[in-house]
Amino acid sequence: MGETLVFKAKNREQTGSKPAAKVRKQGRIPAVIYGHKKETVSVSLDAHKLAEWLHHGHRLMDVQIGKKRETAMVKDLQYDHLGRDIIHVDLMRVNVTETVKAKVPIELKGTAKGVHEGGIIEEHADHLEIECRVSDIPESIIVSVKEVGIGDTVHAGDVELPENMKLVTEPSTLLVTCSLVAAAKSAEELEEEAPTAPEVIGESKETEGEAPEKE
Repeated sequence: MGETLVFKAKNREQTGSKPAAKVRKQGRIPAVIYGHKKETVSVSLDAHKLAEWLHHGHRLMDVQIGKKRETAMVKDLQYDHLGRDIIHVDLMRVNVTETVKAKVPIELKGTAKGVHEGGIIEEHADHLEIECRVSDIPESIIVSVKEVGIGDTVHAGDVELPENMKLVTEPSTLLVTCSLVAAAKSAEELEEEAPTAPEVIGESKETEGEAPEKE
């Protein structure tokens, strides 16, 4: 299980796009906490601290609002139109002993044998969704690509998970492929593909004789 860190949250009395934008200008991220048959609470979290926490693969946190503290799991992240900055977070209250569904980042390990044969590895998905106890949620799922050769593929169903985890992602989901790098074209091929210079209109060719005299 990933570490838990205490995030001191602030209540958000106003919700909506304009109040949320104001919160973000203050260096904080709008968030909601829900679940366990309790009311949904709108709060804000320190943006820098949250980004650093998520960057290291953590998903569990203790959220403190005043004197009250709850354990929560990051359930959903909303990014800006560039897909770069987090603009909203959904947090779900959890008990470390309960079973939940969680999206866990994939970490590729090893050098594929196909790379030694002139191929390249392409990653088609960056996470897997699993079901397990909150206390067993890993920071990442290791996917070995050492035996992947040119033309080989790795699907979600090929990944070996511990017995205490169940795959939720569709088993046929493509994760990794290894394909041959296209050979560099020769100078002759490039010359053949080069477009022919267009003929300038009005320019006479030597074989067609002299241009007529003006009247």
